[in-house]
Amino acid sequence: MRSILVNADRNPGMDARLETALSIARACGGHVTVLIDTPVARYIAMDPMGGSYVASEALKQAMTDDDTNAAELEERLQREDVPFDVIRSEAEPVDALGQAARLADVVILSRSGGLAGDVAMLSRTPVLALPDDRSMTVPLRKACIAWDGGDEAALALRASISLLASCEAVEVVTVANAPGDFPPTEALRYLSRHGVAAELNEIGRRGSIEETLAVAASTADLLVMGAYGHSRMREFLFGGVTRFFLEEMENSPALFMAH
Repeated sequence: MRSILVNADRNPGMDARLETALSIARACGGHVTVLIDTPVARYIAMDPMGGSYVASEALKQAMTDDDTNAAELEERLQREDVPFDVIRSEAEPVDALGQAARLADVVILSRSGGLAGDVAMLSRTPVLALPDDRSMTVPLRKACIAWDGGDEAALALRASISLLASCEAVEVVTVANAPGDFPPTEALRYLSRHGVAAELNEIGRRGSIEETLAVAASTADLLVMGAYGHSRMREFLFGGVTRFFLEEMENSPALFMAH
C-alpha cells in the first residue's frame, strides 16, 4: 500500500485522516498525496435565459482559503518523515477524488460528509472511511473481515492484505445461514498464503445482517467489507449494510471498503 490519497479539507476529521495516512505510509514505505478541491461549478449560477453568473467574490475567497490550507498542510508535512505531494482540483469532490484515485492504493476519507460511499461506488480504488475523532494506527490490534462470498468482499480482502499482514488478530466473520457462494474457508486459505493467521467466526443472526456484523466488529480497529450499491428506492426502503456502517453505527471502527 504505497500510494495513499487523502481528501484534505477544513471539515471535522481532517487530522484523523492525515495521521492515518502517515501511519500507513510509515508502515508500508508509502507516499501520501493530499488532495485539496475547490469545486468551481458551485459558484456559477444559470439564469432562465441561459446566461451564467459567477459569484466571483465568493469564489475568490474560497480559492484564497484553499491556498492557505494547501500552504499550511505542506508546511506540516515537511516536518514528517514521509514523502508527500499536495495536488489541487476544481471539480466536484466525488469526481475529483475518483480521478486522483486512479493510481492510488487507497483513498482515505471521513465517514461523515457523505463522500465515502459515493467514492467507493465510483472508484475502483478501495476507500478507508474513518470516524471524525479517531485515527487508525498501523500495526492494528484487531481486524474483522465481513465475508459473504461475493466479489466485493473478495476484492476488499485482497486490497487490505498489507494492513492485515501485521495485525495482531484477524477474524473472518460470516453470518450463519446467510446466502453466499464462496465459503469462508477459502478466505482463511488466502490469508494463510500471505502469512496471516486468521480465525473464522460464524455468528448467528441477531436482527439484520448489519446489526449482527456490528456486534462482531465492535471490538475491532478495522472492518473490511465489500461496498454494495442498490437502487435508490431499495436503499430508501431497506437501508443497506454499507450505509449502516457509514452513517448509523455508533463507535464504528475504521471501515475498509471496495467495490
